[in-house]
Amino acid sequence: MEEKAALLAQHQLDAYNQQNIEEFLEVYSEDVVVRHFPGDEVVYSGKDKLRERYSLLFKNNPNQHAELLSRMVKGNIVIDHEYVTGRSNGQVIKAVAMYEILDNKIQKVWFVK
Repeated sequence: MEEKAALLAQHQLDAYNQQNIEEFLEVYSEDVVVRHFPGDEVVYSGKDKLRERYSLLFKNNPNQHAELLSRMVKGNIVIDHEYVTGRSNGQVIKAVAMYEILDNKIQKVWFVK
């Protein structure tokens, strides 16, 4: 399971860096849920909403790139620490994303605030 979970996380990261929305969405479930961590508040849910948000993100930040600083995998959970550059506003972001994989798709995502 850990190997498959890491492959799904890497697939979406590679597609993110290529700004390939179809490849990016390929590994997410139709009913994916995105939350901020800590807390349980749903930021948005569903693949259509994910498509909408990331299509806009890619359009507005054509030079954006996320460098993987570290990855931890435990069972079906992947935690990525990323360094994001190339944003159109010049902001550099250190991001932490956690992914839960079920049925060979990313079902849940948490972004650490």
